[in-house]
Amino acid sequence: MKAKDIRELDAGELQAKLKSLKEELFRLRFQLATSTLENPMRIRQVKKDIARVHTIMFEKQQGKAENG
Repeated sequence: MKAKDIRELDAGELQAKLKSLKEELFRLRFQLATSTLENPMRIRQVKKDIARVHTIMFEKQQGKAENG
């Protein structure tokens, strides 16, 4: 997922996206532990997407603090 796409989401959508990414990461880690994971690089991608969402949420929070 691109940062540009994430920036277009509002706060509620960001929270929902973060929750779904964390659930996906949990499932991927579970598959890794049970040796049924097909694409191990997906774990890395999901972790980066979680970090992007956190970063954009922080940026939006800081923007509100500076503007208001």
